[in-house]
Amino acid sequence: MSRKKNDSAFPGSNTLLVLALLEDADKYGYQIIRELECRSDQTFSMKEGTLYPILHSLEARGEVRSYERASDAGRRRRYYQLTRQGVKTLARCRREWESFCKQFGKVVGGEACVPG
Repeated sequence: MSRKKNDSAFPGSNTLLVLALLEDADKYGYQIIRELECRSDQTFSMKEGTLYPILHSLEARGEVRSYERASDAGRRRRYYQLTRQGVKTLARCRREWESFCKQFGKVVGGEACVPG
């Protein structure tokens, strides 16, 4: 079973990845993309065309907020920051992810099941 980078068997996993990447610090788009690649040892990648709709959706739901700030080079960048609601959503998504992994592990690990 061969999968392309960034394919997802878990619905909403891209959203979970973005929220998790914003947890420790505010970041701008390119920074999010590079950190995703770095943290995953190049296993995951995300194109701008995937990232920005996720960020805009999170912003519309009040889970992130954006603001502009000048970089060291003087160029203005749009940064994204988790809100309180975003922190709550991240916690919920993590619980769902952990449950998914547990159930997936039961199947892959061959855990015995007594049909009802």
